[in-house]
Amino acid sequence: MSTPEFVQWFREAAPYIHAFRGRIFVIAFGGEVVSQGKFAGLSYDLNLLVSMGVRIVLVHGARPQAEALLAAHGLQTRFHGACRITDPDTLEVVKQAVGVTRADIEAGLSMALPNSPMAGANLRVAGGNYLVARPMGVRDGVDMQSTGQIRKIDTPGIHARLDAGELVMLSTLGYSPSGEIFNLTLEEVAAATAIALKAEKLIFLTDTPGIMDQHGELLRQLTASEAEQFLQEHADEHSDAAVYLPQAIRATRQGVKRAHLISHRTDGALLTELFTHDGIGSMISPEPLVRLREATIDDIGDILSLIEPLERLGTLVKRGREQLEMEIQKFSVLEHDGRIIACVAMNHFADEGMAELACLAVDPEWAGEGYGETLLRHVETQARALNVATLLVLTTQTAHWFVERGFVAGDISELPRAKQKIYNYQRRSKVFFKKL
Repeated sequence: MSTPEFVQWFREAAPYIHAFRGRIFVIAFGGEVVSQGKFAGLSYDLNLLVSMGVRIVLVHGARPQAEALLAAHGLQTRFHGACRITDPDTLEVVKQAVGVTRADIEAGLSMALPNSPMAGANLRVAGGNYLVARPMGVRDGVDMQSTGQIRKIDTPGIHARLDAGELVMLSTLGYSPSGEIFNLTLEEVAAATAIALKAEKLIFLTDTPGIMDQHGELLRQLTASEAEQFLQEHADEHSDAAVYLPQAIRATRQGVKRAHLISHRTDGALLTELFTHDGIGSMISPEPLVRLREATIDDIGDILSLIEPLERLGTLVKRGREQLEMEIQKFSVLEHDGRIIACVAMNHFADEGMAELACLAVDPEWAGEGYGETLLRHVETQARALNVATLLVLTTQTAHWFVERGFVAGDISELPRAKQKIYNYQRRSKVFFKKL
């Protein structure tokens, strides 16, 4: 990456860095990440997140390690659906696999070589009996034995370790008040933990790039309802979507703001997903990410950031902060995942039955996504609600865009009288009208 590209990327990442500081991320991955030698790269990214003030809870699995040990001991276990039936011999093997995997992860997180991305990290990893479990019992006539379910999570204990600046690591073993040990599923532990901690994000590292549709295309953004419909219509019961998506839906419907499915096979996928607006995997949210709303005084800084580049180019008339503060009630903004990416204003000329669309601006990162058209339709709806017959716009550089959307060229003399008085003849803006 060249210096200008790096600087631009870093500046664009700044809002995410600010938004994530102090937030809790629950990051879950299977034992494959360790057995396939992928954890070193992940540890670098985790260290970077911690250094930015993100509070991390890791949930790790150990299925491939357990399978290898079972084979070495000549043992076979049965599955009921996606859950292993954990008999006493299998439980001993699972305990061993979890212990070995956890030790390997802690070793990776303890690295602090001077010439590595972990230099000066000094990460502290906390663990313990945070998961209270109960037996899953008999399912469909099958005794699941020592396979269990989450009963309770020691959230005060986890918060105490996070408050101390430590990274908390949870395994897929839970403990009962009677001293029993239960084998849990990775996805349930991760989702239950994220819900209990009111986490900002639940992130699953999977074998696939994310949620793939029937044509093999990656679905980047889904609401919980859309994800549920996808599961019903398209998901293969053996796919990552069938395993992880139900828990991602559950989490987002119970207070977790975002759930992500990204590939553990792609180096840096975690950072790409978190710090770029397109991401690299699939994100599930409780509601649609894009929200159109009226602007408030707190939005002025973001609106200025949108319009100032266009003012320098002469595309928009210059507006100072003071003018924006006086006219903020005329503005609407479009948010994507809490970030303002577009704005528009409407001036109402009630006596002439006209309204003006003004100050339409879209962040260049989001150009071509149809958000300008969304804001135009919004202003048209506002105008119709005020019984406005004609919408007008003055433009110097975007005439074709408006003509393609039904505007017709007009004359300055057709403008409302108040608008004629302040028309800037030096800019020589073209005038267009649209009948509503």
